[in-house]
Amino acid sequence: MLNVGLTGGIATGKSTVVRMLVGKGARVIDHDALVHILQEPGQPVWESIVAAFGRDILDSADRIDRKKLGALVFVDAGRRKVLEGIVHPAVLEEGRRQREEIVKEDDQAIILSDIPLLLEVGMQDEFDLVLLVYAPPEMQILRVMKRNSLSREEAIARLRSQMPIDEKLKFAHLVIRNDGTMRELEKSVEEVWQELVLRERAKGDQGPGTRDKA
Repeated sequence: MLNVGLTGGIATGKSTVVRMLVGKGARVIDHDALVHILQEPGQPVWESIVAAFGRDILDSADRIDRKKLGALVFVDAGRRKVLEGIVHPAVLEEGRRQREEIVKEDDQAIILSDIPLLLEVGMQDEFDLVLLVYAPPEMQILRVMKRNSLSREEAIARLRSQMPIDEKLKFAHLVIRNDGTMRELEKSVEEVWQELVLRERAKGDQGPGTRDKA
């Protein structure tokens, strides 16, 4: 098993890359999806978030309104850290459990844990390697403005809630650039996939104990 931490930045096209890699055989654990599940009403994570931020962040069905919560944490680093301290440990534990289930089915699986804030919360040591989806900051800004109908200032504020993408490059073992054509992206994804396959095989050749890291 190869345990890959997949990350990027806002509007780098990470979801597109994930779909391509799944098509090649990767198994994916979507940490954003885990967040949604763990934030369902009545769950311990839900209760902790409501206790920290109040019931004003809930909708009429008592579900957490991500836009309301986001409006609070995107502009306040202190509140963002409080939220991360509630959510990330629970998500990390569930991600580990799901990896264990995948490995029971296939001990040669290439598992991508899709984690937007992997580097911001210092989770890189949980993985065999970090794969970064990269787009230049100006391209990120323009994409966010278009995708979310935001002003330039609002888009920049969103980017500032994450580690700068150029800073993330320093932590990445492999990089997929998404600032060109779709054909160029497909070529880059294929090259990285072949590298992941080689690394999984090399890890397996080192002995069965190396497959147990999760």
